[in-house]
Amino acid sequence: MQTNVRSSRWRAIGRGLVVGAVTVGVGWLLLALAGTFHHKTPAEVTEPPTRRLAGEEVIAVVSIRRPRFETAIGSIQPVHEAAVASKILARVVEVHVKAGQQVLRDEILVRLDDAELVARQQQALAAERGAVARNTQAAVDLARFRELRKQNVVTQAELDQAEATQQSAAAELDRLRQTIREAEVLLEYATIRSPLTGTVIDKRIEPGDTVSPGQILLTLYDPTHMQMVASVRESLATRLKVGQELPARVDSLGYECNATVSEIVPEAQAASRSFTVKVTGPCPPGVYSGMFGRLLLPLEDEDLTVIPARAVRRVGQLTMVDVVLPGDRIERRSIQIGRDVDGSNEVLSGLTVGERVAVSAAGESSSR
Repeated sequence: MQTNVRSSRWRAIGRGLVVGAVTVGVGWLLLALAGTFHHKTPAEVTEPPTRRLAGEEVIAVVSIRRPRFETAIGSIQPVHEAAVASKILARVVEVHVKAGQQVLRDEILVRLDDAELVARQQQALAAERGAVARNTQAAVDLARFRELRKQNVVTQAELDQAEATQQSAAAELDRLRQTIREAEVLLEYATIRSPLTGTVIDKRIEPGDTVSPGQILLTLYDPTHMQMVASVRESLATRLKVGQELPARVDSLGYECNATVSEIVPEAQAASRSFTVKVTGPCPPGVYSGMFGRLLLPLEDEDLTVIPARAVRRVGQLTMVDVVLPGDRIERRSIQIGRDVDGSNEVLSGLTVGERVAVSAAGESSSR
């Protein structure tokens, strides 16, 4: 019985040794296949391949200084804009314009029903004629009473009464004449004219509508005098002055010009901590109210490292240049470029000022 137990124990030990040996062998094989027992880098570091300069043009990497700007977003608005409103309660009889139409100053835009106003004017004219007659008669009576007073035919009280009657008649005549003037002014309100030479941008009424005092009928603006209204952060707005010239741009038209600061609103917007700045400048054709614009605000100048664009080569996703080393050897190097600057490229990394790059005689910039 003891012999059988001892044999089973030795067999278990044997199997364990076999399994352990197999595991160690498999592990060693995997490490060998992964290259654990070999050097992953060569013992000696090799220099990048170079070639000799062969007739290429050599250009130095230089630094340039150029002005730097911050963009303020704005919109185009007219300098002169007018909202034409009715001053009376009346029915619209005629509308002579439509949106987009050009109009001249004092041109008739809208006619309102003036029948009631004409009647009031005629009543005032008739009352004036009666007042003229009464005033004339009072003046004649006063002259006669004065002569009779000299002859002691009438008393002083009767003369004073004649003078009062004449003064009352003159005052009544003056009042009626002012009433006529009021009726004429109201009658003029029935014919609405353009307050400026410009373009109609909004028409809100049609013939037959009834309008009330203060109701906006039309909106006009002068397209020859436009301005850009931009929001400028306060740290920059405090540097600006009225009359200062700033670069401005209208992107949709591809138009750039120097605009003049015409107004700086002396109140900051609480939400954005910015000031409203208005600039004016040459107005090109095709500029309309509400168009998008940019105002360029000057900052400190910046230094840029640049190389000619023709020295840059595209190799797949890489941007490469041929750098001229001492001894007229050429090394191809990867660099990072930024903005285009007047036919040159800004270098963000990979080159320093004073280094030299080679450009083929044909100025090719394709991949090689």
